Amino acid sequence: MKTLNSYLSETVINMKPSGIRKFFDLAANMEGVISLGVGEPDFVTPWNVREACILSLEQGFTSYTANAGLYELREKISEYLFKRFDLQYDPAEEIIVTVGASQAIDIAFRSIINSGDEVLIIEPCFVSYAPLVTLAGGKPVSVSTFGEEEFKVNPEILEKYITSKTKAIMICTPNNPTGTVLSKKELEAVAQIAKRYDLLVVADEIYAELCYEDEYVSMPSIEGMKERTILISGFSKGFAMTGWRLGYIAADRVFARAMLKVHQYSIMCAPTMAQYAALEALENDEDVLYMRKSYQRRRNYIVQSLNEAGLFCHMPGGAFYAFPSIKSTGLSSEEFAERLLLEEKVAVVPGNVFGQSGEGYIRCSYASSMEQLQEAMKRIKRFVQSL
Repeated sequence: MKTLNSYLSETVINMKPSGIRKFFDLAANMEGVISLGVGEPDFVTPWNVREACILSLEQGFTSYTANAGLYELREKISEYLFKRFDLQYDPAEEIIVTVGASQAIDIAFRSIINSGDEVLIIEPCFVSYAPLVTLAGGKPVSVSTFGEEEFKVNPEILEKYITSKTKAIMICTPNNPTGTVLSKKELEAVAQIAKRYDLLVVADEIYAELCYEDEYVSMPSIEGMKERTILISGFSKGFAMTGWRLGYIAADRVFARAMLKVHQYSIMCAPTMAQYAALEALENDEDVLYMRKSYQRRRNYIVQSLNEAGLFCHMPGGAFYAFPSIKSTGLSSEEFAERLLLEEKVAVVPGNVFGQSGEGYIRCSYASSMEQLQEAMKRIKRFVQSL
């Protein structure tokens, strides 16, 4: 018999494991660690949402739903997108409820990519984008952004990466890990490129509810972009529902029908009880505003503290991440993160795991209590001074 490894897919063998997990695993075996690495809310899902799930179980709603999800949930998502972002999607044919935004991104790529197609990925970015493009048979092409420009997309640089094989542009706003929010003008610049070269845009807007300064603008609301955009979102971040694993796609029915094929064969449908919970979350969302205001206070504190510690950090416009530069220390991102963990027991994520343009930075999540943030900032300041 051949070695077991010889049976594995070469694509999977060559794929690197998530760089985020390395530091989580190290921290898990240490006592007294303060983690600023976890990318999830520290709030428990609001009680009314949990209660809706419990009620659905008590009423025996434990069967499959339609592949695309509960129709009443798709209706409510459609209403939410119209009221919140002035977007119009047909709940019957243009919205699919998915197992988290991650599955939504996966089936989006698998539905549009042919072998060898290129997808431009704006970096720094979430760690799953490039691997999911690869698994779909495509080629991820990294497009760097820079801290000096607050990690905004530079249209001139973006355009240089376009080839005859380019199929789509992948963006995330508010961005994980930088917290950068693209304005309407900046989205329009990306849209002009997409239209000029006849490209699609896959827009990850999972953090849209966590935008702190200006009114949030969604990519498909830009003129001429609804039919070119596959909108990815969900309930994990803004609604504090990470463990429920519930996201959704909104797209033109041509794309939605194709993605529904992949979805129905790979997943069948999202969990029924989670869908009833999400329905309640959209109908009664008062807690979202409270959580957003709390994150905003913590954002202001952590950014000021990092700058006072000598780690320059731009003010993120959304999400719950600060992305300070550690270049002044002379350490690489991984060296800084590892030493900070071992010497001061603070876990952060090295910026290079989010792409090469993240080298020289670290990601700090401020989805922690103010008490933990204050103690973490004391330790980080002490660590930087020791260098």
